[in-house]
Amino acid sequence: MGDYRELIENELKVVGEYPVPGIYGAPNIIVPKYNYPITPKENMIRMLNGEMPLWVPNQSIENNPIQPLVMPDAKARNFGGTDWFGIQWTYEPLSRAAMVTPGTRALSDIENWKEEIKWPDLDAIDWKKDYEDNYKNQITPDRFSYFVIVNGLFERTADLTSFEDAFCALLESPDELTEFYDKLVDWHIRLMEIAHDVYHSDMILFHDDMGTERSTFFSPNTYRELFLPQYKKITKAAHDMGMYICLHSCGCIGTLMPQIIEAGFDAWEGQDRANDKKAIMDQYGKDLAQCTLYIIPEDMSDEDAIADIHKRVDDLGSTGRFACRLRDSKVGRDVNLAEELYRYSRSKYLDMAK
Repeated sequence: MGDYRELIENELKVVGEYPVPGIYGAPNIIVPKYNYPITPKENMIRMLNGEMPLWVPNQSIENNPIQPLVMPDAKARNFGGTDWFGIQWTYEPLSRAAMVTPGTRALSDIENWKEEIKWPDLDAIDWKKDYEDNYKNQITPDRFSYFVIVNGLFERTADLTSFEDAFCALLESPDELTEFYDKLVDWHIRLMEIAHDVYHSDMILFHDDMGTERSTFFSPNTYRELFLPQYKKITKAAHDMGMYICLHSCGCIGTLMPQIIEAGFDAWEGQDRANDKKAIMDQYGKDLAQCTLYIIPEDMSDEDAIADIHKRVDDLGSTGRFACRLRDSKVGRDVNLAEELYRYSRSKYLDMAK
């Protein structure tokens, strides 16, 4: 690589600070504002548009995440309690996550959804007050904002009934599922309008896990029949509002990438240990950006952590279609890994631009 040390160290000068709203139950934090050559928002948009960013976006310190706790889904999924559709969740401290409380069932059968589901009134919530109280002073316009929606179409089906019955419904009740999803999609689109109009979101991060660590829950053909038409409506609505949309979907779901691209998603946030991310980027990176929660283990040495960051940038960042939420599990590490991600990716992209 070329010698860009003086340039990059000048860009890494701290010139202020940013407040960052907490998501997934995490508290609000303060992060440094660096002397970047363009704004973090401009850089993130370059990545999503398939243009070359100037560095790999680190969403942990460069994005405004939005997950209002006035949404019952957010409270239940982060801390336990009752979600929007009356499903009970229990928080498990060991995993720091909530799961549907065993024995809970909000829908007896998918065929009874019209009679048994009580649809939440999104307009009954004072969203503007929540924005004024909790986000107005936390969101800065030079940073990219994304709004988190959990419990997507398949997840909601499983949560309302059970995983077993959700799988049966995919095979036995496609017409009833389609009717249910038609209404569920309309409800989500209204929530997305609120994300855009009230919270000024640039992107929707839409959760719908679709696999185990071995394979998908269902075949690509099932996705194409039941989910593809619905997600086309959701992504079109986001794009019509001027927003990007990223699908958060855990599990080994590489076989669904063509359908996810056809559905119109701009990016995929997937599970590192369940997928060959490099192979997926090599094959599909031209059409689909990758975002990821990138956790550096506590027991990884400084030298190994730096090497791991370099390898991650080399494997996934060469196309310019990669962003991550970098998290260092070790407190008091001697090196700043966020700055190392910037330093290495910036050097790499400067070389590529020659």
